[in-house]
Amino acid sequence: MKVGIVGSGLVGSTTAYTLVMRGIGREVVLVNRTLERARAEAADVRHAVPFAHALQVWAGGYEDLGGSQVVIITVGVPHTTIRTRLDLLEGNAAVLRDVIPQVLEHAPQAVLLIATNPVDVMTHLAAHIAAQYGVSSGRVIGSGTTLDTARFRSLIGERIGVDPHHVHGYVVGEHGDSEVPTWSVVTVGAVPLDTFCIHSNLAIDWGERDRITEQVRRAGYDILHTKGATNYGVSSALARITQVIISDQRAVLTVTTPLPEVEGVRHVSLSMPALVGGSGVIQHLPIALNEGERDALRASATVLRCAIDRLGLDGPSPECSG
Repeated sequence: MKVGIVGSGLVGSTTAYTLVMRGIGREVVLVNRTLERARAEAADVRHAVPFAHALQVWAGGYEDLGGSQVVIITVGVPHTTIRTRLDLLEGNAAVLRDVIPQVLEHAPQAVLLIATNPVDVMTHLAAHIAAQYGVSSGRVIGSGTTLDTARFRSLIGERIGVDPHHVHGYVVGEHGDSEVPTWSVVTVGAVPLDTFCIHSNLAIDWGERDRITEQVRRAGYDILHTKGATNYGVSSALARITQVIISDQRAVLTVTTPLPEVEGVRHVSLSMPALVGGSGVIQHLPIALNEGERDALRASATVLRCAIDRLGLDGPSPECSG
């Protein structure tokens, strides 16, 4: 089970380290614009193998991605001064237009896992390019709101005193400012959150819910502006998605894939709950949102559709005209 990682910066190298720590796969190859950087990162991660799991970790070129079951794309332009993830759009689009064809030339059977921001638009672009190579959209996955969903569950679990593994709820839409935490479907075990709170003598009013929502949305920016990068959380999310794919676990994850329509907005890529397995996205799962959440999801889809229009993909959309 071979995993390729294109990009040996902080996210790419931390992802390789996380795969080793968790024992995911058997072989990890790092590809980078500068081979020396990839070699240094691979050597550093390889030195952790005796303390964890027996993975082979090495550096190579695109030709060394052959046989990869998953190729993780983490390349991108520097982003320490961005205001929103969409500020990275044009620069990272140029990078992916160069990278994706080279990956598919050597690893045509791989599932592409996109982490480059703005991840929803970059996933749409990657799927657009991959379609020219006969790759189905289900084999192009963005990390999407997988991390946002984990943050959401963690903050709720902390507030109510429950292990977040047993808090179930999703963040859907954009991985960014317009994302939508789905408060109406949150459960603790199989119990709706509101019911759990009543029986536990707890109250989470809408003001507190808004504060948690804002914490989820701003978490990445706050970390970025303080330490210059986010790497541990996203790398753990990428490792989890990779594990699901190479083990064909058929898990439900909030990943980004191209969708024909979302709340009336056509041809857009964003995160919704999806069943994920060895071939990528197997199917999308319906989620019963309330009216306010559906309106917010429509607004999020429109933001992303207009960003996609800036790349000249799929033709202009009526939501963004004028």
